[in-house]
Amino acid sequence: MVHKAVQSFLEYMQIEKSHSSYTIQFYKKDIDEFIHFMKENGIGSFKEVEYLDARLYVTTLYEKKYARTSAARKISSLRSFFKYCLREKLVSENPFLLVIQPKLGVKLPSFLYEEEMEQLFLACDVSTPLGKRNRALLELMYATGIRVSECAEIEDKDIDFDFSTVLVKGKGRKERYIPFGDFAREALLIYIEKGRNELVKQPSAHNRLFVNGRGGPLTPRGIRYILTELMKKASLNGKLHPHMIRHSFATHLLNNGADMRTVQELLGHSHLSSTQVYTHVTKEHLRKTYMNFHPRA
Repeated sequence: MVHKAVQSFLEYMQIEKSHSSYTIQFYKKDIDEFIHFMKENGIGSFKEVEYLDARLYVTTLYEKKYARTSAARKISSLRSFFKYCLREKLVSENPFLLVIQPKLGVKLPSFLYEEEMEQLFLACDVSTPLGKRNRALLELMYATGIRVSECAEIEDKDIDFDFSTVLVKGKGRKERYIPFGDFAREALLIYIEKGRNELVKQPSAHNRLFVNGRGGPLTPRGIRYILTELMKKASLNGKLHPHMIRHSFATHLLNNGADMRTVQELLGHSHLSSTQVYTHVTKEHLRKTYMNFHPRA
């Protein structure tokens, strides 16, 4: 009964709520961890879970030293799950409804400076098919600010070279068109004509734009690996998280005078508040510039 309820919920989130497979995996992981907690505490079914049990579970998350963001996500996942169970009359109450989530501090997004982005581009060895792919991948991600998961799902037909736009399927399967510039356009054409054709040696069962060394679809994990390797080749300090490309895209647009609403639409943010975090970054950039160059700073 327990596992049947979980499976039903996951299907609901995937089919009716149109969540990505990546998000579904997190829901499953969070619920499975709570089921393990239930077994350890002799709770046999979801009906038996009470508010005090939910409070105790949150306490165990803190004891295991989960980051606030991780703990908040787990609580949110379970709240959504029990809300579904309540709707389906599988439980009589939502024990996580009144559980207080940890307050999250505003974490400024990390980004790369334009000079650092240039070093990444130069790290791509465009004499090889994989190097051509890496250059096209990096150029498109920086040109559009798309998420790794969105990038992995792009198909050949989603690229319109006449208008230099790409159709992106975002969170909740919301679609948006994003323009890209000449650098990305040229890199994509070279990759498609001289790189992808060499990697996909026979008629493929998929239409994904970016492929791995064997010609199969490039996964989000594969994209992360590529970016990490480029970071090493460029001799840049620190670890390159894929979202840093997205953060760099938004930060550089705002630094160069783009308006907030346009950046919000390009990023695919439902709420302006999600985009406003980048104003903190640009303000910090302005402050540092002022302190470095004003004669009376």
